[in-house]
Amino acid sequence: MRIALIGHGAMGQLVESIARKSGDEIGALVRSADQYLLANELAERLNGCDVAIDFSVGEAVRRNVEACVLAGVPLVEGATGWKNEEGEVKRRVVEGEGTLVYGANFSIGVNVFYRVVSHSAKLFAKVNDYAPFLEEAHHSRKRDAPSGTALRLRDLMMEQLKVEIPTSSTRAGFIPGTHRVGFDSEADTITLTHVARSRQGFAAGAMLAAKWVIGRKGVYEFGQVIDELMSDRMSDTL
Repeated sequence: MRIALIGHGAMGQLVESIARKSGDEIGALVRSADQYLLANELAERLNGCDVAIDFSVGEAVRRNVEACVLAGVPLVEGATGWKNEEGEVKRRVVEGEGTLVYGANFSIGVNVFYRVVSHSAKLFAKVNDYAPFLEEAHHSRKRDAPSGTALRLRDLMMEQLKVEIPTSSTRAGFIPGTHRVGFDSEADTITLTHVARSRQGFAAGAMLAAKWVIGRKGVYEFGQVIDELMSDRMSDTL
């Protein structure tokens, strides 16, 4: 697999390390110094690559998507902070017959956590005595607040509970990515927590998505990748 890496910060470097260890090739490397490239100029850099993985910044997502569509290269979009442009980005991919896998969080553990939270909210929707809440905390360098993961968790809870979910965000020091969902009553409190110990899970999920998306067309949420793979594994055990 020949991979184009867009963004070479901590996440990009980790993806590069995992890719090289698995025998994959880095066909193009787009650094922060290349931020002023136009979409058509970036597309030229991507020629010959099988897939692109983007862990740059939200402000660059639209250009990166346009470049991948022009180059005919599937894109795994791991940057956050572009939710306001999500509709336009998806439209551009569909109209250009491109390919995009995106997600608020590429950690496989977090995506299982999404399903746990959704099912829990469905159960609590049948009980009127519990008030839901959501708390998230990250290191001081993280820009977006609430995080994309928190927004996704909030949406999943609201789908089941049909109420607004009080959400709090903390940015301080070196706090690892932490998301806590709670259901509180006069009698007790029930909480579900996910803590990311390292970025390894995000990079592994991005590589998983990159292998999965090659040869496909359209727009996919990373949860669809997880659902299909989990379904295949369950079928294999039957």
